[in-house]
Amino acid sequence: MEIIREIDFIILDYIREHLRNGFFDNVMPIITTFGNLGIFWVVVALIISAKKKYRRCSVTMMIGMIIGVVLGNFIVKNIVRRERPCWINEIGDMLIAIPQDYSFPSGHTLSSFISATILTYYDKRFAVPSFSVAILIAFSRMYLYVHFPTDIMGGAVLGVGIAIMTISLTNKYIFDKNKNKTV
Repeated sequence: MEIIREIDFIILDYIREHLRNGFFDNVMPIITTFGNLGIFWVVVALIISAKKKYRRCSVTMMIGMIIGVVLGNFIVKNIVRRERPCWINEIGDMLIAIPQDYSFPSGHTLSSFISATILTYYDKRFAVPSFSVAILIAFSRMYLYVHFPTDIMGGAVLGVGIAIMTISLTNKYIFDKNKNKTV
């Protein structure tokens, strides 16, 4: 585990030393707020629910994000109990408030990859915009020094897994169930 932590810090230090600049210092805190409580994705789900064509997608997204919060934020984070990089290596120029919960997996990344995967499943045209936003949100968490790269990878992998599971479960138990009812 120590080698993983060293590699994580090498990547974070590279970002701080080579990618930090005034533009990103202003933009990354804004981008990261899109992931706060999954609010951006909740808004997307609500907007697309206005079209009948995307209501299943919207419902699946909301269920997926609820599963993600329970599994990722409440269960996995509290089992792993990984300290955040900003707790271990205090830096003086934090651009956002230091989060108080544990680091692994990244909840911002988790909700983003759940949502992007579900959106892409329902309409391939959503793939590039939704995964672009998801990747930007995920990167912002490293840029802001609140997550390790492995937190991001864990959030992305868990997010895709939860999305696939949620799609399967909603198709089997919610949508197909209603389709087979007789009047």
